[in-house]
Amino acid sequence: MLRVVQPGVYASIQDLGRFYYKEYGVPVAGAMDLYSAKLANLMLGNDKNDAVLEVTLNGTFQFTRETTICISGADLNAILNHETLLCNHPVKVEKDSIVKFSNPEYGLRAYIAVHGGFLNKPVLGSRSLFKEITKKYRLQKDDEIFYEPFLIEENHSYASVKVNKSHFENTSIEVYKAPEYEWLDEVQKKILETEEFTISKNSNRMGYRLEERLENNLKTILTSSVLPGTVQLTPSGELIVLMRDCGVTGGYPRVLQLTEEAINRLAQKTMMNRFHFKLVDLQ
Repeated sequence: MLRVVQPGVYASIQDLGRFYYKEYGVPVAGAMDLYSAKLANLMLGNDKNDAVLEVTLNGTFQFTRETTICISGADLNAILNHETLLCNHPVKVEKDSIVKFSNPEYGLRAYIAVHGGFLNKPVLGSRSLFKEITKKYRLQKDDEIFYEPFLIEENHSYASVKVNKSHFENTSIEVYKAPEYEWLDEVQKKILETEEFTISKNSNRMGYRLEERLENNLKTILTSSVLPGTVQLTPSGELIVLMRDCGVTGGYPRVLQLTEEAINRLAQKTMMNRFHFKLVDLQ
């Protein structure tokens, strides 16, 4: 079992998300930074959709069975018992070992993959925790998540990879023109394409709100499809970047759409970080 000693700011179990249920209003959800979640599984030879533990900024966790783990994503100064844990490097974990995260070097969210994946009960084809879909939407102190024990062979070797710092440090967020982009006037377009924006403290897994306002008198739209990465412009001029837990429809003009890579990169930025949009052609 994985036992939650301290969940930190926000801890949850996530995989690649729920598909094929949008027509019923069920969000895809899944890991905020899919790139890092997949990488952690890849390092262990897991399936890319195996469930991982998503840790935000800090937290302490106990592994009650021997296994092998790999941490990818943010460097949250992970400690295994009393030894430093490297990112993107598989490590053998003894029974009752403690992994603690604190004092981030870079990034916001770290992902722990365990050999064979975490085995909480799947709902609608996914193990991702999500409010009103699963019994819990975040992990709490003393929660336990099952995984199969794994006794690593002494001569078994795993690959490791060098951390891609640009994934965390690059402030350029690539976007496409969204359906209502052409409703904007030239001044609004220039602001979107040249100014920096700040992530508000009022942000979460559903959406990142931006501090800077864009003067707006656009007409409202009928409720239309939205996706993770859709940038909505509200009547007040507030910009909202929808993230993994967003709903499937929205009623605000959709002015930009983040690329998949950009969603992953933005998910690693903390509140009050600044970035700029980079408009790219839809291939």
